[in-house]
Amino acid sequence: MPASLPYRPGHARNAAWLLDQARRNNGLAPLDPDRFWADQEVARKDPFGLAIPQLPLGIMMSWECVFDELCVPEDHWKYQNDHEWALGLARAYNDKADAVVGRRLIGELRGDPARHYPAVKGLHDVFEARHTWHGTSWWLQQSAHSTDELEALLDRVEQRDIRSFILPDNWHEEKERLTKLGVKPPLYRGQRGPVTFACSIFGAENLIYLILDKPGIAARFRDAIIRSMLAIARVLDEEAGYTAETAPRGFSFCDDNCCLLNPDMYEFFGCPVLKALFDRYAPAQGDWRFQHSDSAMGHLLPVLSRLEFSAVNLGPTLTVEEIRAHLPRTQIHGQLAPFTFSRNEEEKMLLELFRDFEMSRSARGVLFSTAGSINNGSRLTGMRLLMSAIQHFCRY
Repeated sequence: MPASLPYRPGHARNAAWLLDQARRNNGLAPLDPDRFWADQEVARKDPFGLAIPQLPLGIMMSWECVFDELCVPEDHWKYQNDHEWALGLARAYNDKADAVVGRRLIGELRGDPARHYPAVKGLHDVFEARHTWHGTSWWLQQSAHSTDELEALLDRVEQRDIRSFILPDNWHEEKERLTKLGVKPPLYRGQRGPVTFACSIFGAENLIYLILDKPGIAARFRDAIIRSMLAIARVLDEEAGYTAETAPRGFSFCDDNCCLLNPDMYEFFGCPVLKALFDRYAPAQGDWRFQHSDSAMGHLLPVLSRLEFSAVNLGPTLTVEEIRAHLPRTQIHGQLAPFTFSRNEEEKMLLELFRDFEMSRSARGVLFSTAGSINNGSRLTGMRLLMSAIQHFCRY
């Protein structure tokens, strides 16, 4: 069966053929890697392009996948803190990736600590929340448990001098040293989204009741988030030598908990935060505006449509057609269910791919990705299977 075979109906039949071919070749689906990556480069540059050869792939794996792939016990803390051990795993994983999919996929360079700026405080520090390690990840601890505590917290937040608060004591000495080495200070262009952040600070149920029962305090909370974010971004821009006119454009949010609010509540609390940051950092057509929300938040699409996102990565309960109806000019990064991929449910993976390709044929603009995180258990042979399916059956 030639690699140039165009798409045709019969998803189950196409899936069965690919799986049979993979079984005959030690689990490796039929693929011309050089051709795939050449076509991928063209398709990825403009997923809406009328001349792109195939559906672009957004699944490039993640460092979390090294454990099952290499039969190593999962240890996120050690991977993030034992650099020599992590480097060995990354290299071994990339050697395998190069053989299976024709690319080294995860970072091997940890960077020279002597070229890193000292850590600056973030928005959660401004709102007095602590990060604690629990299980396999960091969690943000609630910092206000009642309306009175929240109002007192907002009093302190509103009085903070953001510059002196977020920059560490040795900032200026380190900045002078690193500037001579040609290392620029980091910028602030991404944030845990406003609903998820507010739920972390005040609790999910507390936030919902606050918006319903005490909208004045909720508005004060929302506006404090906006002012603090803009202030953090401005300070770090200035430290990097940028002005309002020269600062790099674009901003991204990750807001899984946005699904907890109904459209009116989200328009009141969440939407103004995104709009304020986009108005400042992504005001022009073509500026990057991104939101990740891997939850069942289809009810918010009419509100989100007004924000003119460049790209979204939304939950697996939404379809390409549903998202496209509200976001006609937005790249859709999805809609493969993350656990379908991490559980290596190969037939389902293929059927979801064919479904999304079919839904993308008229408008395009889909970058086939997981509708959420790429988790441990996601296999290189699964990625190759999707690449093979794209090469054989998902060509425009």
